[in-house]
Amino acid sequence: MASFDLIPYPAENLPHIKITGDIEQAGTQLSARYTLSGEINSILFPSTAILPIRKHDLWKATCFEFFIAPAGQPEYWEFNLSPSGNWNVYHMDAYRQVNMREEEKVTSLPFTFQKTDIQINLEISVNTASFLAANQKLEVGIAAIIQSNYKVETYWALAHPNPQADFHHRDGFVIAL
Repeated sequence: MASFDLIPYPAENLPHIKITGDIEQAGTQLSARYTLSGEINSILFPSTAILPIRKHDLWKATCFEFFIAPAGQPEYWEFNLSPSGNWNVYHMDAYRQVNMREEEKVTSLPFTFQKTDIQINLEISVNTASFLAANQKLEVGIAAIIQSNYKVETYWALAHPNPQADFHHRDGFVIAL
C-alpha cells in the first residue's frame, strides 16, 4: 500500500482543500481511496447520474483520476472517476494518446462517492486480471481536476514534472506498486 498527498499545479485562487489517500495492489485487485477535505462548499460537482455510464470528457469538470503502467513499459491506462458516478478507462500504447482507446476489457467501474459538509471520500476497487498480469509491478500516477464554484479548474497530482499541468507525463507516475 502507498499513501499519497496531492499537490496543486501553481495557480491563482486555489481552493483551500487537501487531497490525500492510498492505493494498493493485491494480486489482480487494485484499490484506491481518495479523501478531500477543507472548503468543500467552494467546489463545483457535476450532477449525480441516475444510471452511471461510461462517458468521455469527464475531466472537463471535477474528476478524480489515476494512471497505471507496467514498470518499464510505455503503455498505460487512465481511469476517470466523476463524482456524478460516470466513469471511463482508456488504454494508451505510449505517452499522450498514442493509439488512445477505451479499454473494452473493463465493462463497468463501480466506485463509491460520499460527500459531507467537511469531507469527500471516493473508493474504488478494480480487478485488473483482464488486462494485467497478477502482481505485475506498476508505476502509478494519481490526480484530480477540481473545479471551483466559479468554474475555474485546478489540477492536483503527485508531481508536476512539466511547465504545464500534464497528468500523462511518466515522471508524474511516482508510486511504485
